[in-house]
Amino acid sequence: MELKTIGIAFLITISIGLFAFQINHMEPQITAVETKNVLGTKLQSCCLDPVTGFFRDGFCQTNAQDYGTHVVCARMTREFLDYTLAQGNDLCTARPEYRFPGLKPGDKWCLCAVRWKEAIQAGVAPPVILESTHEKALEYVTLEQLKAHEEINK
Repeated sequence: MELKTIGIAFLITISIGLFAFQINHMEPQITAVETKNVLGTKLQSCCLDPVTGFFRDGFCQTNAQDYGTHVVCARMTREFLDYTLAQGNDLCTARPEYRFPGLKPGDKWCLCAVRWKEAIQAGVAPPVILESTHEKALEYVTLEQLKAHEEINK
């Protein structure tokens, strides 16, 4: 009986240790309050209908798990949606398993910075909302490029 008690205590200790390790090694969740946009001011929400963002919180936030770097808040156009489909990225078809509703022209969405940059070169970059575009976008494109594609009537 005593051996069983020691075994249970050991398992509980290991479980608590593993939990503490996971908590201590998790990447902190970035909040919009701490995050800046490309203008150097507080990052604004991109869209809540449909809910966008890597974290599906409405913000174009990112972290190390966001391999696509979804930081450019853009309003979808038919030309861009057709272009990205031709590149193998179907943004029109709903994928509920990823909480992805499928997009249509007029929807706002947090795009991958690299794909938006490619769309500039192809002449089909959708308009961006600067206040909702994460400052990390500036690692891929210039502020001048973003401003040249700024949405006029927000």
